[in-house]
Amino acid sequence: MENNLFNNPILLVEDNPVDIDLTLRAFKLRKLSNPIIVVRDGEEAILWIDKWENGEMLPVVILLDLKLPKVHGLDVLKAFKSHPEFKKIPIVILTTSADNADIKTAYEFGANSYIVKPVNFEKFIQVVEKIELYWNVINNSSFDK
Repeated sequence: MENNLFNNPILLVEDNPVDIDLTLRAFKLRKLSNPIIVVRDGEEAILWIDKWENGEMLPVVILLDLKLPKVHGLDVLKAFKSHPEFKKIPIVILTTSADNADIKTAYEFGANSYIVKPVNFEKFIQVVEKIELYWNVINNSSFDK
């Protein structure tokens, strides 16, 4: 499956409408051209494994909240990272939890980054810039060409 960093979607797994809006506004302000797919609970996120197995385009990065309805974000992370084909997809935990146990477990399960959500929009723009840098520079070579 061919991947192009600028055409592949960004999968945003987030249940909070305010945080979804904030994220979409920040990406729009940064003029990112990647389509953004929003899923609002952990169960819906895990269903994407079947979609990818059936040819749906892989995301360039997954932004994953931890405090999700139905299935906790750490369980979603574990499901994604335990899949032999999809474990290479970069996953950035983007959550309000600064709990050391969550951070430790997220990295143990294979998270690529762990970012605590800032409360104001200006700080959130800086987070989006870091995420953009992350997949454009650091992960440029992580996809099979």
